[in-house]
Amino acid sequence: MLNKFIFGSLVALIAITAIPYGTVEPWWKAAFVCAVFAICIVAIVEALMSRASGIEGGSILLPMLALTALAFLQTLSISADPFQTRFFALQLLALTTFLALLYRYANTERRVRVLIYAILAIAVASAVFGILRQTAQHQTGFVLPLLRQNQGYGQFINKNHFAYLMEMAFGLGLGIILGGGIKRDRVMIYVALLLPIWTGLVLANSRGGILAMLAQVGVAALIVLSVSHDGEPAARSLPLKAILIVVLCAGVVAGTFWVGGDRLATNFEAATREFNTGPSSNLEGASRNEIWRASLKMFAAHPMLGAGLGGYWIGITAYHDASGLMTPQEAHNDYLELLSSAGLAGLAIGVWFAVAVVRRVRTNLTGDSGFKRAVRLGAVLGLAGVAAHSLVDFGLHIMVNAVVFIMLIALATTDFGSQNTQIDAR
Repeated sequence: MLNKFIFGSLVALIAITAIPYGTVEPWWKAAFVCAVFAICIVAIVEALMSRASGIEGGSILLPMLALTALAFLQTLSISADPFQTRFFALQLLALTTFLALLYRYANTERRVRVLIYAILAIAVASAVFGILRQTAQHQTGFVLPLLRQNQGYGQFINKNHFAYLMEMAFGLGLGIILGGGIKRDRVMIYVALLLPIWTGLVLANSRGGILAMLAQVGVAALIVLSVSHDGEPAARSLPLKAILIVVLCAGVVAGTFWVGGDRLATNFEAATREFNTGPSSNLEGASRNEIWRASLKMFAAHPMLGAGLGGYWIGITAYHDASGLMTPQEAHNDYLELLSSAGLAGLAIGVWFAVAVVRRVRTNLTGDSGFKRAVRLGAVLGLAGVAAHSLVDFGLHIMVNAVVFIMLIALATTDFGSQNTQIDAR
């Protein structure tokens, strides 16, 4: 009963985290951290009662713990904002704990399906809410009091943060369909779930989200064309797969620009100003190109340990050459922010984490079959979307996006078949 209670608590926490603007305010983030640690205490009791030994996924958890330790080290004398760096460390520790709990309690096919349904259900609800809000909101406040008209999308204050959630769910569902992880008579159910997710992603008018989705389709094409299906040589079914991929890519691209319309085209035309390398016509310094240059200056001043994880918004003020009317709170590039906030040490830990995940995923994709491999493929596509979008945005700073990202890591790397008998017997 404790085992089921802990897993149910994790799923409920995922849903609750999505509601208050994606958990963006500090006190909601603090509530999430406390909830994870409370569940962890119950899990320790359950582990002692069941005499469990060992924690799966040590190669994935270790770099996350190393980055947490680096953040705590920065609070001693390095960080530009020790309080925010300490809070960042607590959040990262909570996410690491959350992943460890998923490794232990989401280790059966039935529970993995529950996690998949939870991600898709949250994404569909957010997308439908966003579409309703876009068509029906006429004043500030739409269910949630801080939602302003023509700002953000869904329950998110920032439309790009909404796009992160959509692209992760879209990649997960698309991968499961392409990987043959569901029966043919249920394919249309997944397609019906993905339609509002895809529509919300397009209507949100997020350039990074659209590019991430197109990157997901490209990665899906490469994987499907290169990986054999249940022992069948990939070359035997290559022509049919190629035709299906071409149709899929053409349909997604054409549908995206048809649904997005003039708003999407105008938004992409405006992107040229964001990456203009020439002198700016104003003194705000708010373009991505100017923010990235300032971030590189901050890294040059703190090359080894950075200016403090979570302290970017204070540290950047010394290097952001502008009027001060607009001060960047984030680098609009998670990789660059990690480099400037944690230095070469943080970058090395990030590479360590990425290599550990890639190795585990590659082993699973080549060794698994059927539903398990389809889940791996879906998780990889979701992660690929985040990897692409994080080049120009910072959606993982929003707690619900970070939680879903952790769930995709778990789905891609956990072994959810070896303990079926043990859990069912309990």
